[in-house]
Amino acid sequence: MAVLVCDEEIAEELIAKRQASGGDRYDEVWNGVYVMSPIANNEHQSLATQLACIFGSIIDWRGLGFTLAGANVSDREDDWTKNYRVPDVLVFSNDTKAINRHTHWFGGPELAIEIVSRGDKTLEKLDFYAAVGTQELLVIDRHPWKLTMYRYNALSKSLEISECSEVSAEPIASRIFPIQFRWNTIESCIQILDSSGTLIRAIPIQM
Repeated sequence: MAVLVCDEEIAEELIAKRQASGGDRYDEVWNGVYVMSPIANNEHQSLATQLACIFGSIIDWRGLGFTLAGANVSDREDDWTKNYRVPDVLVFSNDTKAINRHTHWFGGPELAIEIVSRGDKTLEKLDFYAAVGTQELLVIDRHPWKLTMYRYNALSKSLEISECSEVSAEPIASRIFPIQFRWNTIESCIQILDSSGTLIRAIPIQM
């Protein structure tokens, strides 16, 4: 159930309480509107951590770029707290155009990963990610399990969508990094493969 708080004092009190408790870790601001995201459950956090570790071994350790497990991304160099998002995992290439402003990234990663929780508005972030230069967004749905890659083509200004689920088991390959993703229905796991299709890691999922 969504709640719209129009009382400024109450809104400030709610935000302060979330910040004091650490519950604001995944909160965002969308064009001046404070969005309180659902607190990630253990499965969500474990999945994000494992993915970041796997990318570290494939991307970071090979000198192909760098990975972060969550960071602020804004379309503003200054006054960034008026509009930002927080992907679960961010993967930047070595020649990324995003600028590290220490408090946030001005511009998006080449690859972002969002793990969907009940009640969040992940798909409403597509335009934002396209605007900050994120070329690939992997969305992981859990109810039911499905992997969806959204790619924004700046030249044609079009959105390409690839899915991997119980219906389609074909892996989804990144066009930027040497990595592929596949949902294995039989073994109930997310498989991470290299560009040749060799299995790197299988993340087991409890159905």
